[in-house]
Amino acid sequence: MIRVRVLILSVGTGHGHHQVGSAIMKNLEEYDNVQCTKIDTFKYINRILGSSLSEGYLMATKYTPKFYGTFYRMAEKRKPSENLSVFRAFNTLLSRKLTYILEDYRPDVTVCTHVFAAQIVTVLKKKSLAGITMGIVTDFTIHPYWEETDLNYYITPSELLNDQAIHKGIPLEKIRPLGIPIFEKFSQKTSKTEAREMAGIEDQPTVLVIGGSMGYGNITEIIQQLDLCTTDFQILCVCGNNAALKQKIDTMKIKKKLYSFGFVNNIDILMDASDCIITKPGGLTVSESLAKGLPLILTDPIPGQEERNADFLKDAGASITVDNNFTADRAVHILLSDPWKRYAMLEAVHRISRPHASQNVCDLILQQIPR
Repeated sequence: MIRVRVLILSVGTGHGHHQVGSAIMKNLEEYDNVQCTKIDTFKYINRILGSSLSEGYLMATKYTPKFYGTFYRMAEKRKPSENLSVFRAFNTLLSRKLTYILEDYRPDVTVCTHVFAAQIVTVLKKKSLAGITMGIVTDFTIHPYWEETDLNYYITPSELLNDQAIHKGIPLEKIRPLGIPIFEKFSQKTSKTEAREMAGIEDQPTVLVIGGSMGYGNITEIIQQLDLCTTDFQILCVCGNNAALKQKIDTMKIKKKLYSFGFVNNIDILMDASDCIITKPGGLTVSESLAKGLPLILTDPIPGQEERNADFLKDAGASITVDNNFTADRAVHILLSDPWKRYAMLEAVHRISRPHASQNVCDLILQQIPR
């Protein structure tokens, strides 16, 4: 039996890139002829560098989001030639330590879930150490600096991004619009009645609010807005690891039925139990919601890639964006009360969802095995 070795390179800027790598790895582990390893690229190169990059990203997006957004937009507008030599020199320097694991592991396929990892692999690809190379675009936009990479394949969320990728210099024949890889449990459907019973909640219209572990967005204000809505529904609020947020939610006095959760392992079931979701437009959460067929109500996007996600989803007809002028209660009322609006959004969700993205990426990887 020919055995294929797969190396997944992630980067700790947010939780999503690691999750994408883990979803692909879980699917690959089902094959006897596949050996798979996943590493945090910058932590492997230098633990301090890896931690600094991760903490710096979280600090920038949480405490100085406008500055982060300005930097992101500047990176989008820059010409491909600008700063190229600086990045090449930096990536060449970083690639030296990564050379060791590639020489030892000898991957047949190297998968990058972040553009920074893809930049380093582009350097190593010239040394014929990385095998077939793939890059995963983890948002509904082509991030800055993908144009500085040279990989064999680029996995994107949608063919609607083909034109954007081509304008960045990525050849059409290298683009595979397979979707953002998510765990297969999000491709499985449970009826709303059964899901609500499994979740221990009442069987009635349900709105899911995801707060996120980092405390982005004013979730308590959103719940207060929802309580003003005349439409009848119950609220599920998932706070993740944000204990302070959960404590605030637990002490809220509202008229509507409110279920408060901390970190959960059954978010797929809670999605099946819900009629719509209110969330920030992170690439992974959006992909999971689309796979579950949930219309999206988007709030508080981080300036940069999340703003681009919100734009894409609104243009596709799969979401409603709320702000100070158009509040969450009005969005939910429209979704639950207007059957034509709901039908149109569900059709749009179905059209752009990629519930089997992880398996399809695995199929592409397995196609690289020599016959």
